[in-house]
Amino acid sequence: MAEKQSLSEVHQSVTTGQKKGWRKILAFLGPAYLVSVGYMDPGNWATDIAGGSKFGYQLIWVLLMSNLIALLLQSLSARLGIVRGLDLAQASRNTYPKWVNFPLFALAQTAIIACDLAEIIGMAIGLNLLFGLPLIWGISITIFDTVLLLFLLNKGMRKMEAFIVSMVFIVGLSFLVEMFIVEPSLKEIAKGFEPSMLSGEALYIAIGIIGATVMPHNLYLHSSLVQTRKFERDSKGIKEAIKFNFIDTAVALNLAFFVNAAILILAAAAFYKNGFHEVAEIQDAHELLSNIFGNVAPALFAIALIAAGQSSTVTGTLAGQIVMEGHLNLRIQPWLRRLITRLLAIVPAFFTILYFGDDALGGLLILSQVVLSLQLGFAIIPLIHLNSDKKEMKEFTIKLWVKILAWLSALVIVCLNIKLVIEEIGGWITESNNAWYIYAIVLPIAILVALLLGYIFIYPFLGKKQHLSNVPHGDALAIGNVEKINYEKIGITVDFSEHDRKTIRHALIQGGKDAHYYLIHVVETAAARYHGKTAMDHETQADTDNLKKYVTNLAELGYHATPHIGFGGTAKAIAEISNSNKLELLVMGAHGHKGLKDLVFGTTVDSVRHKVDIPVLIVR
Repeated sequence: MAEKQSLSEVHQSVTTGQKKGWRKILAFLGPAYLVSVGYMDPGNWATDIAGGSKFGYQLIWVLLMSNLIALLLQSLSARLGIVRGLDLAQASRNTYPKWVNFPLFALAQTAIIACDLAEIIGMAIGLNLLFGLPLIWGISITIFDTVLLLFLLNKGMRKMEAFIVSMVFIVGLSFLVEMFIVEPSLKEIAKGFEPSMLSGEALYIAIGIIGATVMPHNLYLHSSLVQTRKFERDSKGIKEAIKFNFIDTAVALNLAFFVNAAILILAAAAFYKNGFHEVAEIQDAHELLSNIFGNVAPALFAIALIAAGQSSTVTGTLAGQIVMEGHLNLRIQPWLRRLITRLLAIVPAFFTILYFGDDALGGLLILSQVVLSLQLGFAIIPLIHLNSDKKEMKEFTIKLWVKILAWLSALVIVCLNIKLVIEEIGGWITESNNAWYIYAIVLPIAILVALLLGYIFIYPFLGKKQHLSNVPHGDALAIGNVEKINYEKIGITVDFSEHDRKTIRHALIQGGKDAHYYLIHVVETAAARYHGKTAMDHETQADTDNLKKYVTNLAELGYHATPHIGFGGTAKAIAEISNSNKLELLVMGAHGHKGLKDLVFGTTVDSVRHKVDIPVLIVR
């Protein structure tokens, strides 16, 4: 069975081998820009605006630290994908025991939903600010951006990257213009790069900034996207790919840092300096910009917000596909994967608006970023372990100083998260009169999550690593002696279309004149669905007569066949006839539906395959 590559639709779809000089560098540029949009999505906006308006330029150093940590971790993620040809989720599945992978998937999926929640709210707010569209309608519209992703995937990797880069360019340009409008103090900006002690609300926002900047799903995404480049798999080719991808990462993440710093500086210069210290809401920021600086700045602000939300949405979907396929080895249609993620994110947004009003969305936005930060340890710790594995990474194992920096980054993030969780749970206990649910539900979950994090950290040091094959399906087996299979009972599905002749011929080739053939047709009329075998409507009678004609025709040619009519759901009826008659082979004609038809009518072949335990031959 063929190996399942990460993002197989675009795996090694961009060639780099024939190019020289700057053209070769350009061939490798792209994956990090798709990753970088996650570093400037609406979730970042909320944390940066809250940080700038409450604490002025004080938290710029947190942004810089987050960006440096992100640069280190994203380069490790790219290295893993280039050297091992596996994404982070696949490599984790091959290293950790089976039972660990489900909670790892659940946590990564929670992070993607939290990220998607930020995109939904950001898009809805952007549409509201630009066109006056109510937030509830804006959130509803975001369901349909699934179509955009499918369109971009079909157009190829380069087209998708071009779309994302254009969105990033709009965001960057909008803030560059706004920086000239607000005229911030350069001296105070420089002072903001000086580290300071954080506690209380400043710590909460700082952790939100880290969660919004170093996003866990981006580590999964980057390790997969670098595999879209085709290069020589020798030592020189791998070294070159690592070098060019580091350049790509450095440029893209520094651009993301510029955008985030610009948002925080904008909030500090426009709001903190003018005495507006409680601007945690994106809408408030937009309104104040209108009051202070006229119409241009707020319009650019809203356009950039929509562009950031739309581009982040595309990358979030890809990350969801990677996480599901990697950890669970489960692959579903991209549109369905996208729809599930989006619906899981839309529900809390709808609930928040309906019960707490539009004003509560800002708080939900910052909470989503804190959730992202809390999940970070579960992506970073396996990533460092995997890059430190000499057996798998060989000469590309990370150096000692890189390892120390990576573990220090992980320690900072995990310690900040532990401090935050303790502070938040302590606050809930103090504020709540009836805190039984905290002791019964919240504390046990927090302890279990902490134990899992400890296990993920310790397990690779125990020397019990699975080191499964890098091929997701395992190694090829010896086929052995091949003996002819003589089928005695063969089912043939017919629908009286032009496909029947081909389907019947293929079935006869399998069994010859010694087999018995069961001609199966399912009547799907409303009468057949309700009345089953007692239905005697015109279509049922006509189909029964047609089936008898096939039997007679086959008898004239020397073949034994019997007619079998099923009623109601096609797949269920075919499966029931196959099982009750103990058929050994089922031959089916594919309808040849494509795209929308498959979506509307479904695929009978797929449904039947899952309901029977015999071989199914599909004839097109």
